[in-house]
Amino acid sequence: QVRLVESGGGLVQPGGSLRLSCAASGSIFAIYNMGWYRQAPGKQRELVATITSGGSTNYTDSVKGRFTISRDNAKNTVYLQMDRLKPEDTAVYYCNSKLRTSGALRVGVYWGQGTQVTVSS
Repeated sequence: QVRLVESGGGLVQPGGSLRLSCAASGSIFAIYNMGWYRQAPGKQRELVATITSGGSTNYTDSVKGRFTISRDNAKNTVYLQMDRLKPEDTAVYYCNSKLRTSGALRVGVYWGQGTQVTVSS
């Protein structure tokens, strides 16, 4: 069984920074894309950033220049460094990973449980 466990959320003032982490564990054969999504109250879940196994990144326009996604393949961990945070960044942030478990023929999509990020003065 695969688990994605997020950490690092919390309350921060506008202009502040937070770093989210997400560690994948279990019977993992290979991890391909990893990413972060977020869901604000009353809104649909949206893509924030993704990173491939080779390190190529993609960001939604609203976070470009403020957020940085990175990963440590040896630790099966993805990070999201969030700088110059704004109140509109307030949401539950979810980790996402496309991976293949040991013995599996297909790639599956897995989600973490979510971590709350609140940007408020």
